[in-house]
Amino acid sequence: MLSAFASAFRTPDLRNKILFTLLMIGLYRVGATLPSPGVSFGNVQKCLDIVESGDSAGVATLLNLFSGGALLQLSVFALGIMPYITASIILQLLTVVIPRLEQLRKEGQSGQAKITQYTRYLTLGLGVLQAASIVALARSGQLFGGACDQSQFPVIPDTGKIPLWLTLTALVVTMTAGTGMVMWFGELVTDRGVGNGMSVLIFTSIAARLPNEGIQIWQDDKTTFFVIVGLAVVVIAFVVFLEQAQRRIPVQYAKRMIGRRMYGGTSTYIPLKVNQAGVIPVIFASSLLYLPQLATSFAGADTTNRTILWIQRNIVAQDKAAHIILYFTLIIFFTYFYVSITFNPTEVADNMRKYGGFVPGIRPGKPTAEYLDFILSRITLPGALYLGIISILPNLLIGIVGGGQALQNFPFGGTAVLIIVGVGLETVKQIESQLMQRNYEGFLR
Repeated sequence: MLSAFASAFRTPDLRNKILFTLLMIGLYRVGATLPSPGVSFGNVQKCLDIVESGDSAGVATLLNLFSGGALLQLSVFALGIMPYITASIILQLLTVVIPRLEQLRKEGQSGQAKITQYTRYLTLGLGVLQAASIVALARSGQLFGGACDQSQFPVIPDTGKIPLWLTLTALVVTMTAGTGMVMWFGELVTDRGVGNGMSVLIFTSIAARLPNEGIQIWQDDKTTFFVIVGLAVVVIAFVVFLEQAQRRIPVQYAKRMIGRRMYGGTSTYIPLKVNQAGVIPVIFASSLLYLPQLATSFAGADTTNRTILWIQRNIVAQDKAAHIILYFTLIIFFTYFYVSITFNPTEVADNMRKYGGFVPGIRPGKPTAEYLDFILSRITLPGALYLGIISILPNLLIGIVGGGQALQNFPFGGTAVLIIVGVGLETVKQIESQLMQRNYEGFLR
């Protein structure tokens, strides 16, 4: 493997791509630590110390994880890549509903460029909404789970020198502009670097939290730290195995005589992954569970409403059975839902018949579509169970061994480990394919 790394850096164009990717990652991390205008950096650090020393979790745990801790610091890149992820998911869902978007998707590269443009506009719109919500939560103190008294440590102080509304507007504009820059960094990495730019930035954000969270758990309980590290090794090995698992449907192409040449007659396969939906169902489910947390935060901590109190105790609390069961059920539902809208067996069967392809033993056309749908429904169940089990591991761990804020955010389960392993594998495969083109040995032999 070390020789493969050496070969990659000896190749000028590949070395330039790797160095460019590292440069973009460095700029992204600088922006993630740069405070926004109007924010009291000292008070933010005091609030973070209070939250990390207690057991309260903020309502923005998922967003904070994806931003590499930048959200709770109210930095320039506080929103991170989440608005872009949300916009991409919305556009994918609307493609099935709106005929115009479906037509653009079928137009190839020109249509995809138009959809990308729509995604950028929607990202900025969502950035404004999310930035306004985060600023409002920070102003009220609910961004830190109510653990930080804003009368003592105001994170957005009203100095009187500048009107408060102007400070808040500058904050929203700065965070939205930061989202645009993060989106630009991701597209640059995709075009000129290695791997998918957005995925690499998410990977960087999650990996940046590993040392800090590990140190916190070590300071809380050394036995728990070793248990989590051992469990992490097992989970990562399991995730690697399931992410690589696939059902290969054999496809045979009939021979065709065109002029004096014979075409076709080759054998290939359709790879149907066990985890066909990727990490999208987990993000869907987490986003829905984020809504009741956000609603109760705006309602305040001292409410006497029984419904809100029940939601806080059972749905918001991550170690409660109601939260875990609801989270697991939503993941199963969204896995089937997302696979059904992203993989169309009828379209695949029609394309195979158009080019003279068929599954051995299955007639072309509708029987092939029914066969593919049957296989897909069979392998989606273990994929959905796999996503659900991996995602609720941190919640089960909190309920069994307890733990504070560090243990709740420790990224060795759930969405974090799925993204880390998935992005790592895809990036290594991309580098390996470029090495193979130059007859060098790859990373995975």
